[in-house]
Amino acid sequence: MPRINIKGGVWRNTEDEILKAAVMKYGKNQWARIASLLHRKAAKQCKARWYEWLDPSVKKTEWSREEDEKLLHLAKLMPTQWRTIAPIVGRTANQCLERYEYLLDKAQNREGLSAEEDPKRLRPGEIDPNPETKPARPDPVDMDEDELEMLSEARARLANTQGKKAKRKARERQLEIARRMAMMQKRRELRAAGLGSYLGLMPKTKPCMDYNLEIPFEKQPPKGFYDTSKEKPDPKLMDFQRLRLSDVEKESYMEREKRERKKDAERQTKRLQEDLPGALLHRGVLDEPAVKRSKLVLPAPQISDLELENLVKVGQAGENAVRMAIEDAGVDSGSATHPLLPDYPSAGGFATPALIPQRTPANLVDSVTREAQNILALQQVQTPLKGGENTQLYGESDFSGVTPTTPSVMVTPNTLLPNQIVGLTPFRTPGGPNDGTPMLNGTPGLMADGKRSGCTQATPLRDRLNINAGDPDGIVNGDGFHLGAKVNGGKLGLRQSLASLPAPRNNYEIFVPDESEANGNSGDLDDSITAEEDASGTAARIADQSDLDRLREKEREAEAEAAWAKRSQVVRRGLPRPSDINHSILRSVPPTQTPQQESAMTDLQRAEEMIKQEMITMMHYDNLLNPPPSQLAEASKQATTASGIISNAQQKRYMQQVKSAHETYLRGTPFEEIDEPKLKEAEKLLVEEMAVVRTGMNHGELSTEAYAKVWNECLSQVLYLPAHRRYTRANLVSKRDRIESHEKRLDQLRQLMADEAKRAAKLEKKLRILLGGYQSRAQTLMKAIQESVDQIEQSQMELTTYERLHEQETGAIVRRSEVLEADVERQQRRGVELQREYARLVRLQEEREADLFLAQNPDLVTTATPDTNGQTNGPLEALCNSVSADETVITPIELSP
Repeated sequence: MPRINIKGGVWRNTEDEILKAAVMKYGKNQWARIASLLHRKAAKQCKARWYEWLDPSVKKTEWSREEDEKLLHLAKLMPTQWRTIAPIVGRTANQCLERYEYLLDKAQNREGLSAEEDPKRLRPGEIDPNPETKPARPDPVDMDEDELEMLSEARARLANTQGKKAKRKARERQLEIARRMAMMQKRRELRAAGLGSYLGLMPKTKPCMDYNLEIPFEKQPPKGFYDTSKEKPDPKLMDFQRLRLSDVEKESYMEREKRERKKDAERQTKRLQEDLPGALLHRGVLDEPAVKRSKLVLPAPQISDLELENLVKVGQAGENAVRMAIEDAGVDSGSATHPLLPDYPSAGGFATPALIPQRTPANLVDSVTREAQNILALQQVQTPLKGGENTQLYGESDFSGVTPTTPSVMVTPNTLLPNQIVGLTPFRTPGGPNDGTPMLNGTPGLMADGKRSGCTQATPLRDRLNINAGDPDGIVNGDGFHLGAKVNGGKLGLRQSLASLPAPRNNYEIFVPDESEANGNSGDLDDSITAEEDASGTAARIADQSDLDRLREKEREAEAEAAWAKRSQVVRRGLPRPSDINHSILRSVPPTQTPQQESAMTDLQRAEEMIKQEMITMMHYDNLLNPPPSQLAEASKQATTASGIISNAQQKRYMQQVKSAHETYLRGTPFEEIDEPKLKEAEKLLVEEMAVVRTGMNHGELSTEAYAKVWNECLSQVLYLPAHRRYTRANLVSKRDRIESHEKRLDQLRQLMADEAKRAAKLEKKLRILLGGYQSRAQTLMKAIQESVDQIEQSQMELTTYERLHEQETGAIVRRSEVLEADVERQQRRGVELQREYARLVRLQEEREADLFLAQNPDLVTTATPDTNGQTNGPLEALCNSVSADETVITPIELSP
C-alpha cells in the first residue's frame, strides 16, 4: 500500500526557522511559494502559523488584569466576534478565545481539574485542530531522508537572493545604458564636426513584415542530400535501475555537516592561536549571566542633619523667648501676655503617622470574576416566552463604551514629594470637587475641573493669631484654627498686578533711506550694477549685498591675476631660485663707478652690466614677495636649537632680517614695473633676435636628445663646493674640493635613496593592505593551478605508460596464443600416443591373465560351456564369461591435454 502524506500536524523547530527565513525573503503575500519549501505544510497552514505564533507582533506574555477586564467587556458587547475583539485587546483571536474559556472555567471553579478529567484534552488517536497556536517541538536527532532533503532544498533556494530574472533585467539595463551613452557620444561628435545629427528626426518605422514580398516562416531546405544518420535509433538500452539520492547528490547531508563542523573547529582553534584575548573575551561574554544584580540606589534624604539642628534650635529659641517674656511681665500681666504668646509645642504635631497607608489597598470585589459570572448567567438564560424575572447580575453592567470603567482606587501617597508631608486621604477625590472630606496635608493632585488641589504651604499649625487668610471653604482643624489656602488670594493679586500694567502701544516707524545716499555708499560697484541694468532695459535698483560681495571678490581675483602676470617667468613657472643673491657678478658697484671707468667699458659690456643689475633687482623683488623654498629651509635650519627643536621666534627673526635686507637694497635700486605693451614688444624683439642668431650661427632645430646631451656635458663641468656654498667650474678646483663635492653629492644621493626607500615602504604597506587578499587568493590559485598541472603531467605520464603497455600486450597476445596452441597440439598428440600405449598394455595384460588362468585350470580347455542361448562356447569364451560374471571391468585412462 503506498504511503499517503497528509499535510498538517505538529510544527517542528526546523519548519519554524524555514518559515521565518522564507517570510523574510518572499514577504507575507506569497504563501504558496513559501509552502513549497515545507513539504508537510499547506499555504493556509503557513499563513496561520505566522499570524498566530511566529509574527513578532504576537504578544505571548501573561494576561494582565486590564486585558482580562477589557476582554470580558468586549465579549459581552460583541459575542463570538473574536476577529474584531483581538486587535482591540492586543492579542490574537485564538488567544482571546482560549483566555475567555479559561476565565469562564475559573468562574465555575473548574480550573482545578486534572489532565484526565479535562474534557478538552486530546485522546490517543485524535488530531490537534489548532497546531499553529502551540509551541514547536524539538527536532529529532536522526531525521529521515524527507526532512534532510527539505532542509537542503530550502537552504539552496533561500540562499539564492538574486534569481535569473533579476540578473537578466540588470544585464539588459546595463546594455540599454551603454547603447544610450554610445548614441549620445555619436551625436555629440557629429555636432562638433558640424555635420548635425538628424537621428532624432527620422520617422520611426515599425519592424513589420511585408507579406506581399516575403513568405512568413519560410525555411529554405539545405542543398544536397539530407543526412539521416541522426535519425537512427540509439542502440543503448535504457537503464531502469532505481536512482538513489546519493547518485544525484555528490555529497550527502551528513558529510556536508561533518565538513562544516570540522571547519568550525579549525576556525575556533585558529582564533585561539592568533587572537587569544579576543577568543577568551568572547567566551567570557557567553559565560556571563544574562541579568546582573543592580545596585541598591536609595533616594537622597529630604532633610539634612544641619536642617534638623536648625529646626531644633528655632524651637528652643521660641520657648526661651516665651518663658523670658512671661517672667519679665510678672504674674499680673501674664494673663494678658499669654494670648499673644501661644504654646505651640502643646498644640500637637502632624497627623497620625502610624495611619499612613504604605500601599494601594486592593479591591474587595474581583471585577474579572464578577464579569465572568455575569456572562455565565446570561448564557444560561431560558427562553423569554416562559416569562418570569430577569437574570440577576452581580454589580452594575456598563455598556457605555469599548473599555470598561475602572473603579476609584485610593492613590498611594508619595512621601518623597517636597510639598507633601502626611495625609490620610486626598484633598479632593476624583469624583468631584466636594465629594471627599478635605484633610490636613492631603496628597496634592488635580481636581475634576483642572485646578490644583492640596494644602497650603503657609504654616497652618503655627497660626494661633490668624495672620494668614482664612480657608475659603471654612475648613477648621481639630484645635479650632483656620487652615487658609492662598490659592484664590494669589490669583486675585495676580489679576490686580496685571491690571495695573499700561496699555500696549502698537506704533511702528518706517525709515526709507535716500536712493542717492544708498548709491553713494556702495560706490562704483552700485554704479556698474545700475549701468548694467539700464543697458539691459530694466529699471534701476539698489544693489544687493551679495552682488556687491561677488563683484568685489571678482575684482580682487582680477587684481591678483594681473599682479601674478607681472611676476617673472621664474616665479610663475616655479623654477628654483637662490636664497642668497651673489652681488659679485657685477664688475663694480654702480654708485662708486667713475666716468673714466664707465667710458672704458664697451657698449656690449655696459649692456651686460645693465642686464646683471636688472636681474639682481628682480631677484630681490621676487624673494621679497615670494620667498623661495630654499630660503624657508635655511630659516628652519638657522632656527633649529641644539636639541633639534625649531624655534618659531628665531625663525621669524631670521625671516625679518632677510626681508629687511631685500627692502634696503630695493630702496637704493627700486624695481620698475614694466607695462604689458612694452613686455610684448621686448618679447617680440627677443624672438626676432633669436631667429637672426639661429640663421647667422647655422643652428637648426635642436632635438630633445641633443639638448640633453649638451646639458649633461655642461653640468659635468660644474661642481658645488660645500665649504664655499657656491658652484664653480670643475677644472678650476683642487683635488680636495673635488673630493668634498663628490662626498656631498654621495650624501645627498644616500639621503634621497633613504627617503625613497621610506616612501616605497609606505606604499608597499598600503598596497599590502589593499592587495593582501588578492595576493593570498592569487597564491591559492597558483597553488591549485600547479597542483592541477602536476596532476595533468602525472595523468599524461600514466596515459603514455598504459598506451605503450597496451601496444606491447597486443603484440604479445598473438605470440602467446601461438605458443599455447602449439602446446595444446603437442599435448593432444602425446595423449593419443599414451592412449594407444595404454590399450596395448591392457590387451597384453588380458592375454597374460588368460594364459595364467588356463594354466591353472587345464580342464577348462576341452570343456564346452553352454551360454544363455543354449550354445556352447569354447574355453576363451568361457574365460570371458567368467570375467563378466565377476563384474570386473577395466576402463582406459583418459589424459587431459
